[in-house]
Amino acid sequence: MSDSVVTPPKWGSTEMLPLPGRFNTAVRSLAARRFAATGEQWKDSVFERQFDIFSMEDARAIEQEALDSGYRFEYSATVSLESEPHKYKRTDREARAFSEDRDSDGRRHVGIGDNVIKKSQTVIGPVALISAVEQVMELLTDGIPPGTIAVIDDSGGTLTAPIIEGFAGVICLGGTVRSHLGILAREYDVPTLMNCKINDLKNGDLVELEVTAAPPAADAYETGDTGHARIWLIESES
Repeated sequence: MSDSVVTPPKWGSTEMLPLPGRFNTAVRSLAARRFAATGEQWKDSVFERQFDIFSMEDARAIEQEALDSGYRFEYSATVSLESEPHKYKRTDREARAFSEDRDSDGRRHVGIGDNVIKKSQTVIGPVALISAVEQVMELLTDGIPPGTIAVIDDSGGTLTAPIIEGFAGVICLGGTVRSHLGILAREYDVPTLMNCKINDLKNGDLVELEVTAAPPAADAYETGDTGHARIWLIESES
């Protein structure tokens, strides 16, 4: 989509948000070009040939161009971070809060969380620590490596929403199973643990999520009965 200047509509003020402004400007620009090409008076065209001037197919094409460009993502991903940055900081946590010993499967217990969707099998994959718009834009453009498990903070539901369905799993360091991210996880059937407490993890660490655990009960956050799904780090024997 071209970076056209947003022109004020005759019927009101300019749009407050950039994406509607960008979309509406593209609509007005296309309609103006189509109308100019008719050589007719507006009153003779607006009712008789309105679908020649602008159609549903045109609207879908403009919308798809915005989606393909990634433009719609950048604003939605950053608005919460800019407006309330104090809410989106990773909480301090003690390192090595969990077991130092490996179990019989060669796993080390490195975290707990609240399971959003109960699955029949655990999920295993390399983690990707995601905290910046630039990272998500790169994944949006180049694709998410198969099996990736995203580690995000409490703002990550907004940050990663456009690519959430591409992850094999998600570890979120805040929120609850009723948070926006929990809703997205259920909608896209993405194995997700919320409200997680974890040891430090590095990009590429192979982890296993206990998404076979039952989700928290309705009153779990009032009673404190949370954190039953475990996270393991899978280490080589060498």
